[in-house]
Amino acid sequence: VLLKKYAASMAEQKGMLAEFRLMESIERLGLPLIAKRKKIALPMCANVDMYSGLVYNMLSIPEDLFTPLFAIARITGWCAHRLEELITCNRIMRPGYRAAVKPRPYIPMNERP
Repeated sequence: VLLKKYAASMAEQKGMLAEFRLMESIERLGLPLIAKRKKIALPMCANVDMYSGLVYNMLSIPEDLFTPLFAIARITGWCAHRLEELITCNRIMRPGYRAAVKPRPYIPMNERP
């Protein structure tokens, strides 16, 4: 949300509103299509990378640096997740997954055995 806001402001300053509006259209039209195709009931949101490439472009960052910048921004989180996996001996699951069990009612902590 924040990057999109700043991307809009920067696009106006740099004369790239057409490119920004294209990204907004892709976000508005594309996400529901992906959700429908993947049969996802919850609304999908664009991640930060939806607008980061456009911002990099507006900052005149060479395209061959886009991927390294992506990795630099995430390496700490990747390392933290890997350490968590090693410490807990559990694989970290992505948030979007299909449950293998049937839904169960929630039991408040003070009522559990």
